[in-house]
Amino acid sequence: MHNAVILDADSLGPKDLDLSPLLDQVEHWEIHGTTNMKERLTRCQNAELIVSNKVLLDEELISACPQLKLILIAATGSNNVDLKAAKKHGVRVCNVAGYGTASVAQHCWAMILNLATQLSRYHQACREGQWSQSPFFCMLDFPITELSGKTLGIIGHGSIGKAVADIGKALGMKVVIAARKGEAAQPPRVGFNKLLEQSDVISLHCPLNEDTLSLISKAELASMRNNALLINVSRGGLIDEAALQDALESNQIAGAALDTLSQEPPPADHPLLHLNDQNLLLSPHSAWGSQEARQRLLNIMAANLESFLAGREQNVLA
Repeated sequence: MHNAVILDADSLGPKDLDLSPLLDQVEHWEIHGTTNMKERLTRCQNAELIVSNKVLLDEELISACPQLKLILIAATGSNNVDLKAAKKHGVRVCNVAGYGTASVAQHCWAMILNLATQLSRYHQACREGQWSQSPFFCMLDFPITELSGKTLGIIGHGSIGKAVADIGKALGMKVVIAARKGEAAQPPRVGFNKLLEQSDVISLHCPLNEDTLSLISKAELASMRNNALLINVSRGGLIDEAALQDALESNQIAGAALDTLSQEPPPADHPLLHLNDQNLLLSPHSAWGSQEARQRLLNIMAANLESFLAGREQNVLA
């Protein structure tokens, strides 16, 4: 393979990765930090290999690249690539799975523990001088929840969901796993609606597709306990954000933590960015971003390329 292009290298984070396992396999590379829609064709039309994290590779682009043999997605999700078009034009597509399990599970629990202990609120109170003004040695202004003995509901029991569940068990929580919405529960899973009703913490670990879009909306939020915490480190579209805003403002649920929103980056006027005095934590889609996870991602991409060049198939989507 002679010509390859990376379209959005900056999305892989700081320049702290060893790219050689990938770059050493191709004679000539073009590496771009970002690529907009108008730049795609010029940059891709002579490439045999395209590496993309989030740049859209649709029918129009794929059909205009006659030399293209392989697309490496620098992510697990594949919604930026038209898989049907790739198959139609004989282009292999490979993604990267499993690279961020430890990092995302760790971030998920950082969020759960923050909500349970009110750590961010207490930190802010200390910075604002409220502790200094307290008549006692401590402050207990915000309710603290002990997780041991509570129920953790996992929706999406892949590698990350399993890792989050294992940590929950280590903390003394009862873990329940949801059946798919609308399907009958087969032990050890419980019905989707039953999980919503009985869980104190609900953590989402699903892909975003037609079946999971707005998986958690007004009706689902209404069925949760009023002490429930909702965590999403998967995809923003899993939650109806307007319904979540209403649920938080009305104290219908106790809190939420989101690492992702339906539009990323969100517009500056996104309502969830401006909720006042609500038990809401936001992080900027950074759960996956440890140096270790990002290097693992690159190494798996390199292994995908090596397998393709050797005539084998690994992590093939199309």
